[in-house]
Amino acid sequence: MNGVARFIVLEGIDGSGKSSQMPALAAWLESRGRSVVTCRDPGSTPTGDAIRRILLDDTGVTVDPVAEMLLFMAARAQLVAEVIRPALAAGTWVVADRFLPATIVYQGHAGGLDPEAIRRVGVVATGGLAPDLVLLLDIDPATARARLDRPLDKLESRGPEFRQRLVAGYRAEAARDGDRCVVIDGHATPEAVATALRTAVAERFFADGSGATAVPDAR
Repeated sequence: MNGVARFIVLEGIDGSGKSSQMPALAAWLESRGRSVVTCRDPGSTPTGDAIRRILLDDTGVTVDPVAEMLLFMAARAQLVAEVIRPALAAGTWVVADRFLPATIVYQGHAGGLDPEAIRRVGVVATGGLAPDLVLLLDIDPATARARLDRPLDKLESRGPEFRQRLVAGYRAEAARDGDRCVVIDGHATPEAVATALRTAVAERFFADGSGATAVPDAR
């Protein structure tokens, strides 16, 4: 195993491209000799997947905003305990599709709850675990919405004003956590975004900062 295992999170609004970029980034890390596990938040555990269905699927279940935030935290606590911490302890890198910043933005900045209160709950839910690097795919809401070629989930259906607050919230969090967060232009081609992601990771974690253009097919 080469070096210390790292925890990398891809963030962004729905339609930003993070879910399609995650496997490409993981494949590139593996080509650099790293063992990698990927996961999505909420999800990637039986408990998390069950909570995800309550939160995002059209099940007819009404969830209070505070309860919604706590359900995201419960799924995240299980993900940390069952997937992320064991992987890091074994020397395996973790690449996650969302983590605590998503709840701070979705339920806080956009949803009306206090972001700082959410942040404090997040410390409890994660046991203080924080990503080594957050890669934010920044994109305007209209472009992101046009990319979604599937039925919208409950959060995605909250309308354009909600999505605009999401973008503003993510940008505010990126400015707040500039040492940990790198903003990537999500409007670029998938290939250009993949290169930008690899460059950010290489510059942060690889001593020579090289290898960002040598990658398996990122499509």
